[in-house]
Amino acid sequence: MTAFIDEHRDAYGVEPICRLLEIVPSTYYDHRAKRADSDLRSNRSRRDDVLCAEIRRIWEENFGVYGARKVWRQRVREGYRVARCTVERLMRRLGLAGVVRGKGTCTTVSDMAQPCPQDKVNRQFRADLTCRLFQDHRLVEGGSVG
Repeated sequence: MTAFIDEHRDAYGVEPICRLLEIVPSTYYDHRAKRADSDLRSNRSRRDDVLCAEIRRIWEENFGVYGARKVWRQRVREGYRVARCTVERLMRRLGLAGVVRGKGTCTTVSDMAQPCPQDKVNRQFRADLTCRLFQDHRLVEGGSVG
């Protein structure tokens, strides 16, 4: 949002853009001041920046296979206390993930070049009422054949 305002502030001004976006101009100026001077930012955001660098270092040292739990355990082994949920949050923000073991689920992949088979018996499944299905002149409760 602040990048949009920065791009168009010379042509339209900050206050008219903020009025149109329905945000208070002081919010824009506050974000801009925090970008210019990191001392104005909260302790959590400054600590997050330091932790992000450490998380990326640990993840890269281990060839990108460590997930949040193993990165967290490595930080504890190095003597730093940090919550596991914090590591998870920051890894999500950085777009880092560990390796997922096992084979992925592979369902049938149909060949779109082949034509679909014809419905030769002309099946027509129509429910007259909810959870009732007439099929082959029999009433089936719950919509399943039994």
